[in-house]
Amino acid sequence: MRFALIQPRWEFGGSTYFGCPDTHMPLELLWARQQLEAAGHEALIVDAHLEGLAVGDAARRVGAFTPEVVVLTTAPTYLFWRCPQPELRVPGAWMRSLRAALPARVTTVAIGPHGSATPAAVLRKLGCDLVIQGEADQVLPEVVGNWSGLAGCAYREGGEIRVNPGVNQADLRGLAALDWSGYPLERRRHRHHVFSGGGRGAEVEATRGCPWACTFCNKTLFRNRFRERRVEAVLAEAEELARQGFTYVYFIDEIFGCGRQTAELLDGLEQLPLQFGMQTRIDLWDEASLAALGRAGCISMECGIESVSTEGRERFRKGCRLPAGRLRALLAAARRVVPWVQANLIAADDDDVAAVQSWRQELIAEGVWVSQPVPVFAYPGTPLYLRLFGPPDERAWERAHAHYLEVNRGRGRYSDIQDPEPAALEALESAA
Repeated sequence: MRFALIQPRWEFGGSTYFGCPDTHMPLELLWARQQLEAAGHEALIVDAHLEGLAVGDAARRVGAFTPEVVVLTTAPTYLFWRCPQPELRVPGAWMRSLRAALPARVTTVAIGPHGSATPAAVLRKLGCDLVIQGEADQVLPEVVGNWSGLAGCAYREGGEIRVNPGVNQADLRGLAALDWSGYPLERRRHRHHVFSGGGRGAEVEATRGCPWACTFCNKTLFRNRFRERRVEAVLAEAEELARQGFTYVYFIDEIFGCGRQTAELLDGLEQLPLQFGMQTRIDLWDEASLAALGRAGCISMECGIESVSTEGRERFRKGCRLPAGRLRALLAAARRVVPWVQANLIAADDDDVAAVQSWRQELIAEGVWVSQPVPVFAYPGTPLYLRLFGPPDERAWERAHAHYLEVNRGRGRYSDIQDPEPAALEALESAA
């Protein structure tokens, strides 16, 4: 069968989205293509965001491929499935345009964090045939069969919506290095989370999932279980990117550095002409391992601290056993070997403002960039959402979005990369 895998051209005006709006590699689609081709199918990737394609141009390219299945992702790249735009304005408009341009017999599939949390709602909003919950990499080859036996999906049957329970989480042990043939890799320039210098950047995935369960983290319903790829496959991928002229890679892992193979991976990276960036927890490291990180070429390190107090970190179920003084010392040590070290804080009503600002200023003096505390979004399916509202239903995104606006509007707590006046979710989706 022929599968068209589509990354839409993203636009976030009026959104609460606080991810990077630049172009990133659609790794979920690249992995899916690898699995589809291994199963004997043909697959086309259309990265409309990277190529700047309008929906009509993308639809014509897809139509010329004559696919039997069209797959659309509802959020930009696995990196931002953890903090997606709440609204389905762009995916909704793209799905409607694609369905209008393609024969009725084409099966339309949605993947992404929205359908992972609220599959029936996404099925209705997008008007697609199938929604896959969780990671679709190794599931898409199975959509050619009877969906009643497909775990973690939603579809229509006899005029009713059926939701099969389950969360799809791929087995990474057998994944070979990605093959980028047919993908416009030459267009890639963006170096994620690097703010100076030049060169070409790409994204790489060494692990998926996270062994912690922080209250705010939106990974439970699609990338929960921690898994590692084989180091030799990751290094082969990085080496090929370097051969093709890339000078920087960003690891999209939820938590870089908690795998058993971290030391081996760093040893291999040290031998390559690449710099890299990642997200991590500073309490995973000590002075010796931070030095190894610097030798391996790390130039960008983003650390979730969340709260400067032990009580605050416990409230977020951070699972961090180090006191604030030790965290501060490790961040300062990291900055001595890594050019950009960022510490992120989350806003809470009971913050000791003076203590937060003192902690920030001490680290800023050491060269560490420390965020002002930013508000947290109760993504449907997170422990925070469950505590506030219970299990997500078909109005979960609307409820979470309204709560976010109610708590934060007019309080100056939005991030500087967010729209300063976000619109209601219903208004965003009705404008599609």
